[in-house]
Amino acid sequence: MKSLLKNIYKRLLYFGFDARRFLEALSPKKTSWYERDLQELKQQKGSDHTFSFGTPFPILTDKDDQGGVMKGHYFHQDLFIARKIHEANPEKHVDIGSRTDGFIAHVASFRRIELLDIRPIESTVKNISFRQANLMELPEDLINSTDSISSLHAIEHFGLGRYGDPIDYWGYLKALKNITMMVKQGGTFYFSVPIGPQRIEFNAHRVFSLSYLLSLFESEYSLKSFSYVNDDGDFFEDIALTNERIATNCDCSYGCGIFILIKK
Repeated sequence: MKSLLKNIYKRLLYFGFDARRFLEALSPKKTSWYERDLQELKQQKGSDHTFSFGTPFPILTDKDDQGGVMKGHYFHQDLFIARKIHEANPEKHVDIGSRTDGFIAHVASFRRIELLDIRPIESTVKNISFRQANLMELPEDLINSTDSISSLHAIEHFGLGRYGDPIDYWGYLKALKNITMMVKQGGTFYFSVPIGPQRIEFNAHRVFSLSYLLSLFESEYSLKSFSYVNDDGDFFEDIALTNERIATNCDCSYGCGIFILIKK
C-alpha cells in the first residue's frame, strides 16, 4: 500500500499537483489561522473604503516556508556558470536550451548572449538574441561559430519528445556532436546534466553516469573543472574526479554534474 501511494503521489506531481502540500493546506491548524487573520484585518479596516475585499485567494503554506531556497540544481549551476563566463569574458557566447529565467537572465545582465532552442520565444530582451533551431540537425552557418558555448540541464531532454522535439534515442549524442562542431578549437564548453545510475525516466529526462560522460568527452575535450550538486541540493565546486567518485557518481542518485571543458 505504501509503495502504491508513493507511486500515485509521484504521478500527480507529473501533472503539477502536490497532494502532500494540498492536504497540509487543508489542515484545521492552517485554515483556522487564515480565518482568524481575515477577521482581524476586517476589524482593522472598519469603515475605510481605500481597499475593498475581492475574491478570497488563500495561500496557506507560505507562512511556514523559509524566506527563500538557495539550493538545488538550477540555483547553483546558473550562478556558477554565469560567474565563470563573466570571468572568462569570451568574444562571443552561445547557449543551447538553458533556462531563460535563470542562467540566461544572469548572463544577459552583464553581456550579450545568443540563445538557441527548439521552442519559439516571443519575448524580446536586451542582450539576448534568439534563434529557433533543432540542435540534432546543425545549420551549416553555426559550424565553428563561437569560442564559448553552454548547455545547462538541457541535453538530457533531446530526443524524448517532451519539448516537441522528434523522438530520437540517440538525440543527446547528435546534440553533443553538433555542439562540438560549433565551438572553435581552444573554446570552452560549459555543460551540465543529471548524474546518477544511468537511465531514462521517460519523458522527463535521461540521467547519466559519470563514467559514461567522461568517455564521451575524452577524445574531443580536456576537462578543466568538475563541480556537482548532490541529491540534497548542496553545491561542491571544483572537485577532483577520483576513481571512487566516478564509480559512485559522487554518491548521487539524481544529482547535477557541471563540467567546464576545453575543445582540443
